[in-house]
Amino acid sequence: MFRRKYITGLLIAMTAFACKKDNYDEPKTSFQGSITYQGEAINVASRAVYFELWEPGWGKSGSIAVEVQEDGSFSSLLFNGNYKLIIPAGQGPFRSVINNATNSDTLLLNLSGNRKMNIEVMPYYMIRNQQIAKSGTKAAATFKLEQIITDANARSIENVYLYLNQTAIVDQSNYKVRTALSGSDITDLNNVAMSVDIPASMSQVGTTGDQNYAFARIGVKIAGVEDLLYSEVVKINL
Repeated sequence: MFRRKYITGLLIAMTAFACKKDNYDEPKTSFQGSITYQGEAINVASRAVYFELWEPGWGKSGSIAVEVQEDGSFSSLLFNGNYKLIIPAGQGPFRSVINNATNSDTLLLNLSGNRKMNIEVMPYYMIRNQQIAKSGTKAAATFKLEQIITDANARSIENVYLYLNQTAIVDQSNYKVRTALSGSDITDLNNVAMSVDIPASMSQVGTTGDQNYAFARIGVKIAGVEDLLYSEVVKINL
């Protein structure tokens, strides 16, 4: 009887210890900001771009992936500590900037409380002076494309798109209708104009019911770069 009680008590103690060991506190430190160029956010596609946080030591070999939102912002809850911030090669319509502290594109991040910080990058292009509005039965856009990288790393424009969607999530995977302009057909980067027909269905019964508005966005496909550069999303009345 004593042996049975002893074993039972030992099992209960071991179970309690295991539960306590596995019951870690949740991360509570907020790290947020935007991917920027000279302080201006870089707009990207939904669930397409991310960066990695690596925490040295503790035998850890994995990274924490932080997703960048459509407007270039990011937000993550983390534990306090020291991290290495890395943007993996091929992520985003931009190049990483060399950091003076590490002499590489790796950023050193110290978290000892909530922190707001922008991550500066070098985009291949920026979309400037965009104007998108309804014109008759079309959505018309005018804008300027500023080439930022002009050295040996410069890339040409493959295509430019004008998207329309019934929701505010607008990109190459989320659109109702789009039109394309080949980069070779652009004669003046300072004066680009595009238009797309507005489908009748968008102003009748859509995914959110009857609605008299749509959302438009410009996307730029850069040669040899997977992720598109985007403008801000614009709501237009139909």
